[in-house]
Amino acid sequence: MIRRAAHADLISVILLARMNAVTRNILLVYAALLPIVNPLGMAPIFAAMTDGYDDGVRRTVAIRVAVNGLVLLMASLFIGSYVLDFFGVSLAAVQVGGGLIVMISGWRILNQQSNLSEKQVPAPASSDTILSKAFYPLTMPLTVGPGSIAVALTLGSTLHEESHMRLIQSALVSTIGIVLIGITIYLCYGYSDVLERLLGATGTSIVVRLSAFILVCIGIQIMFNGANEFYTEMAKNARTALGQH
Repeated sequence: MIRRAAHADLISVILLARMNAVTRNILLVYAALLPIVNPLGMAPIFAAMTDGYDDGVRRTVAIRVAVNGLVLLMASLFIGSYVLDFFGVSLAAVQVGGGLIVMISGWRILNQQSNLSEKQVPAPASSDTILSKAFYPLTMPLTVGPGSIAVALTLGSTLHEESHMRLIQSALVSTIGIVLIGITIYLCYGYSDVLERLLGATGTSIVVRLSAFILVCIGIQIMFNGANEFYTEMAKNARTALGQH
């Protein structure tokens, strides 16, 4: 009887340790992606781009952006590296091109909001207009841009090196972490109007300008990281060529 109780306690300890490890890994995936996706920081920009639409339309756009972002991150995680290899595109090229798009998008938003306090807010277009923007630019590149795709690609590259059982466990953990990111995106975007009311017109304008400026800086940093990767690869190839001679 004592032996059975000890055996049961040992199983409980092992299961508890396994659950703690899984929870920790889920939080690691979530923490790795959350600062890059930054749904809370992008919420004022989402509110500005959906200004004038009713709450139902905003919620619909928010859930579409969340689903689109989830699909993009999942695709980047599981098949992103294979797609890049198939087309012969390096991660550095994705960073340079994507960083340029992010920088341009941030610059446009910054200019659009430059005279927000003086201009009259036009009547919103039909809901189809804003719904058509749910993928571009609201999902890609404003929410899930090259930075978050690069993180997902990095996480995915480690998955491909694991054994079958570890692969299944890591894939499940990563999927749960990305689903949590999607839920966070929906909550931040779907209720961005609440944040807008709390900040007021002037506060919202200031936050949107700051967010757009940070977006420009993020785009430049991503481009710089890609250019640095190109330089490192070129220097490595040059040293290899010199060594052969």
